[in-house]
Amino acid sequence: MKYITKYKSPNYNSRNKSKIQLIIIHYTALRNTKEAISYLCSKEKKVSAHYLISQDGVIYNLVNEKFRAWHAGQSFWQDIIDINSFSIGIELDYSPIGKNNKFSSKMISSLKKLIIKIKDKYKINKKKILAHSDIAPLRKKDPGKYFPWKLLENEKIIFKFQNITKNDTKIIEDWFNKYNITSKKRIIIFALSLIGYDTRQVYKNLKHYNRLISAYKSRYLSELTYASKETVYTNIIKHLFKNLLTKN
Repeated sequence: MKYITKYKSPNYNSRNKSKIQLIIIHYTALRNTKEAISYLCSKEKKVSAHYLISQDGVIYNLVNEKFRAWHAGQSFWQDIIDINSFSIGIELDYSPIGKNNKFSSKMISSLKKLIIKIKDKYKINKKKILAHSDIAPLRKKDPGKYFPWKLLENEKIIFKFQNITKNDTKIIEDWFNKYNITSKKRIIIFALSLIGYDTRQVYKNLKHYNRLISAYKSRYLSELTYASKETVYTNIIKHLFKNLLTKN
């Protein structure tokens, strides 16, 4: 793959021998690629990413993969609290309120190729290609509900967990009942915790719980204009079941 390498961000440090096992997808929320490069390469901003992809599908390599770019901020996934050390960060030139408010076909085409290259190079599990909102659901919304996750799922680039039957979900629910976990809210929180989400602050904070659910819906139910509580619950149970059965 060809990258533009003439722009380099000073905002990185050592991974301290941490193994790369995550790919995190962001959007810039800036007006264009030029502004994004300026922002990500500004020493004062203290923010960076390994890659930036323009609306035209041009890929800019801003930080060498061997270094720890500063893209994730305070975040969490499957007990990893220093996401930056374990991940590759990809920024997309997209803003929900700007003229660049579409995920162009050229952008997504380049993104797919880049994900496949990184995934194969570091043997990254398909379940560990994540949204910024997955690892920081209380703070972040990107890449947002319009990002074409289904396209990546259907092309087997990322994890897909459909085709779960009612009998399959009953196995999970029976297990919860066996241990007297009968509240759907408690089941949802526990399931999301097993999947990888940070649920430490949501048990007694309704606002945080709702943000967590919004992050999940944006990532996995964005195609539904309105997803009922029952739909969200069923989807999460299916997700957990497939997650436990699927190695990669």
